[in-house]
Amino acid sequence: MNHNIVSLPTTLELNIDLTDEQFFILCQNNPELRFELTATGQLIIMPPTGSETSDRNAELTYQLRSWSRQTQLGKSFDSSGGFKLPNGAERSPDASWVKMERWNALTQAEKERFAPLCPDFVVELVSPSDSIPKTQAKMREYIDNGAKLGWLINRLQQQVEIYRSHQEVQILQNPLTLSGEDILPGFVLDLAEIW
Repeated sequence: MNHNIVSLPTTLELNIDLTDEQFFILCQNNPELRFELTATGQLIIMPPTGSETSDRNAELTYQLRSWSRQTQLGKSFDSSGGFKLPNGAERSPDASWVKMERWNALTQAEKERFAPLCPDFVVELVSPSDSIPKTQAKMREYIDNGAKLGWLINRLQQQVEIYRSHQEVQILQNPLTLSGEDILPGFVLDLAEIW
């Protein structure tokens, strides 16, 4: 018997017309994959991350969640949490946080789906299969849609790009910690376990 092997790109992008309901069902029916939808309707299918990236992302989410539980200032989310941005894109940052007032303003139905808002704070942790230019564009999209602070963490380069509304991107080389500034008061990410 002859077996053919199909090789697909690590991230697949398709132009497809999906309603919000169809996109939500697609995500629910395929929990082993991560999906995003661009503002122009392009469906992005991302494979699960490797174990190394997953471990680092769990540490990142853990630190953010710990701070969020202590302060009760908002809600933190892991990489499986989706958000419908004001521009129509449906994105899932690797970690994110929303102020409590904004979260509480949502209906229960909105909370159970992809929340129709952009998080106040977002983090993308670059994995080996990620395109740096596309991830940078995604960070700019978050800021353009209302995020106040964003971190793009590139472990390979040990570099962090800090995105803030109405400011130029700041690049830090091999920082030991990152401050949540006035967006996440008192939050300091220890990068020792991330690098």
